[in-house]
Amino acid sequence: MSKVIGVIGCGWLGLPLAKSLVKKGYKVKGTTTSKEKLETLSTEGIAPFLVEVSEHEIQGDILEFLNGTDTLVVNIPPKLRGKGPKENYVRKIELLVANISTSAVREVLFVSSTSVYGDGQGEVDEETIPVPTSEAGKQLLATEELLKEHTLFKTTILRFAGLIGPDRHPIYMLSGRTNLSGGNAPVNLIHLEDCIGIMTSIIQNNLWGETINGVYPAHPTKKSYYTQKAHEKGLNPPNYDTSDTENPKIITSCNPFITKIYVFSTSI
Repeated sequence: MSKVIGVIGCGWLGLPLAKSLVKKGYKVKGTTTSKEKLETLSTEGIAPFLVEVSEHEIQGDILEFLNGTDTLVVNIPPKLRGKGPKENYVRKIELLVANISTSAVREVLFVSSTSVYGDGQGEVDEETIPVPTSEAGKQLLATEELLKEHTLFKTTILRFAGLIGPDRHPIYMLSGRTNLSGGNAPVNLIHLEDCIGIMTSIIQNNLWGETINGVYPAHPTKKSYYTQKAHEKGLNPPNYDTSDTENPKIITSCNPFITKIYVFSTSI
């Protein structure tokens, strides 16, 4: 009997993941915070649920969404950037965990970020103790620990590097900017197609209780990489200074799944 997979957060990453899982024969449930998107999910063969998780409450029928779900993908990025009010992300996931604990869910795939590693940590992998320097990194690390503590379900932590895809790339924001620092620092990126590939493989291979860094294994310098991407897209290249970044962060993986099993499909 095929697993029932729930995807919390069917946005830029979650929707194509859910669509991919449907094509592989899984029964998939998906949540969105937008009423307008419910029809989109349904059209793609995804059972749609209107659910919004905040630090104060969960709006929508979260219990019905979790009912009968075997594997849960938690794909809710923290809202800690910009000028708006900053949320307590850990509290937000605590509310979700309280509901997961009373359900039949036994496997959780938590989408985290390599921001749990602080700037200046140098080359890091899954065995490196993270020392986050950003508020998002600190809250994500605390959330990882919260999920790993629970014994009613097994959690795999998937830390993605910078996400790129057909309509998403840092060069659009960097184009034409001047006096940028860190030109000699390496990029740490991963394409949407490989995000989906890694997540699907984790589910198919039952890789639970793991911590995995999802990052493309090539790390050109920011200056060379973004200059090349600007030319490819017909944009003005960014201008970087020539100063060196002390002990720049390079995200790698020592998890056997990444080093021996998974084959990256899409270059950055």
